[in-house]
Amino acid sequence: MREFGKQILVGLRTRGSDWWRSRPSHMIAGALLFSFLVCAYVFIELAGEVVEGTPQQFDEWCVQSFRRADDPALPIGPSWLREAGMDATALGSPLVMLIAVTAAVGFLVIQGKRRLALTTVVMTSGGAMLAAVLKYAIGRPRPTVVPHLREVTTPSFPSGHAMLSAIVFLSIGVMLAHTVRKRRTKLYFLLWAAFLTFTVGTSRVYLGVHYPTDVLGGWLAGLAWALAAWAVVAFQPTSARSIQQEVRHARSLENGINGQQDQPRTSVVRQIHHEDKS
Repeated sequence: MREFGKQILVGLRTRGSDWWRSRPSHMIAGALLFSFLVCAYVFIELAGEVVEGTPQQFDEWCVQSFRRADDPALPIGPSWLREAGMDATALGSPLVMLIAVTAAVGFLVIQGKRRLALTTVVMTSGGAMLAAVLKYAIGRPRPTVVPHLREVTTPSFPSGHAMLSAIVFLSIGVMLAHTVRKRRTKLYFLLWAAFLTFTVGTSRVYLGVHYPTDVLGGWLAGLAWALAAWAVVAFQPTSARSIQQEVRHARSLENGINGQQDQPRTSVVRQIHHEDKS
């Protein structure tokens, strides 16, 4: 009975593995679609709460907690932390975003990934337009409980810096991860993208120009857009050049294996020939 049960488990595992290998795109599509829907749903719910003013008291308390009790114009912490916050928030500025996208696109073009480079340009520029539309459509005023440490002129929700940094950094991280094969390298790109996104978002609250829910909304919208970019990259058809490269790589491996297998035979033949001469 136990042997029969083991055979069933082995059969199920083998069939499941075969199904995964034959239909990987279906599983990836389902995971990406589910993650996108979750982010979009949470963002819509959060936007509704913000419009109704539900988290206003919590947001104001969080912003005030980053300022000194004796002087709300000064943030908590040493002076160098304020300078670090200013530098961190600059990472999400339009100029830095443009430089990052240009550098990533140039890298992809050099690597021969022109289609991927075009996808990066479309995704990042489209995300920037989406951020502007959402900000003016919701039209939440900026925080007024503390003085701003940076000049701002646009509405508050969602945070444009948080959303754009999530869109650009996460999209670039996904695109760069798509160009390598090792999982550690992929994870390296994605972790750096997430760290930069988190740093930019938290700096906006520290400087008093955004509420925490503004930043959270920006992260959600940016993550949803990055998931869309990931889906586009995952289902891009493989180019003819990429197929030729894979075929050449496979042939080189095959020739190398055959060469290693022929070496013992060649040595034996040479030994027999030497013995015949002697």
